[in-house]
Parts: sequence; structure tokens; C-alpha cells
Amino acid sequence: MKLLLKELHHDELESFWNIAFSDVNAKWTKFNGPYFKDKLPRKEYYITGETAQKHLDNPFFKAIYFNNQIIGSVSAYYEDGKLKRWLDVGICIYDEKFWHQGIGKIALSQWINELFKLTDLPHIGLTTWSGNISMMKLAEKVGLHQEARIPQVRYWDGKYWDSVKYGILSKDWFKKHV
Repeated sequence: MKLLLKELHHDELESFWNIAFSDVNAKWTKFNGPYFKDKLPRKEYYITGETAQKHLDNPFFKAIYFNNQIIGSVSAYYEDGKLKRWLDVGICIYDEKFWHQGIGKIALSQWINELFKLTDLPHIGLTTWSGNISMMKLAEKVGLHQEARIPQVRYWDGKYWDSVKYGILSKDWFKKHV
């Protein structure tokens, strides 16, 4: 299995959009924070607009390539904005045929490792919701610890869900991932 995390290039934007955003009913949209009611970007806007710029030349966004094919992405953002001391990560594998094969575990582990080296931060976190059981299991499989669970603050599909926060200190990460 050949898995790489790589920055997107402008000539890959259309392929990335087709994989990630062309199907508004893709299964991944039901788990990736559906309570936010995010709209998927239109193709022409994505390729030429603001969203594309967030995905190009951005050390905090990379495509996941599996056997030379884009299948997902990893990202990171600062929870505290311009202070840049509190980093959260994300991962999305867009095509469900690649789910539950260990790809997410490898990609997320590589990503966290890379971010600890890039940022020199003492902590990296991941936030999900209680309806995304797979993401909670993935967080634990890579060695993150549940640090907070805020009951019933996310409302989606006629029901309240918990916000669940995971994280790890760099010193603990590198003890497990040498």
C-alpha cells in the first residue's frame, strides 16, 4: 500500500473537486460535521475561488494519495486564530470504498507527526461529534486521548449530539511514534 500526503497543485483542483465535492449526497457529508450545514463548493468557484486558495500552497492542507490516486485530505486549523497556539486536525476520506482499511490511521498518524515537527507545539487536538463513531475510534487508534465531551451541543437530524475532543501532547506522541 502506497500512501502519501501531498500539497495540491493548481492542475489537480478539478480532479480533487470531482472526488471530494461533486456528489452533494456523498456519505462522508453525513459525518463531517453535518450539523454545520456546510455547502459543498460549486466546481467553477472551487477551481478559481477562495476555497481553492485555501487548498493551494497551504502547509495545513494536503491531499491523501493512495496508490497514486487522490482519495481524501488532511487539514489543520488554529482554534485560537491568530495566536497560533492551539491546533486541531481533520481528516476526510471521500469515497467510502476506502473506509475501514487502515488508510485513515496511517494518514492521520503521518499528519500529526508532520504537524508536530512543523509547528513545535506541545499539543495537537481533533474535534468530532458523537454521531461519528468511526472518527472517535480512529482518534483512539492513533493514540489520541479523549480530553472533553460536551453533551448535546450539536443539533443535527432532529437530535442533539455531543461534541467530542481528543488530543495528545507531543512528548507523549513521540514516545509512541518514534
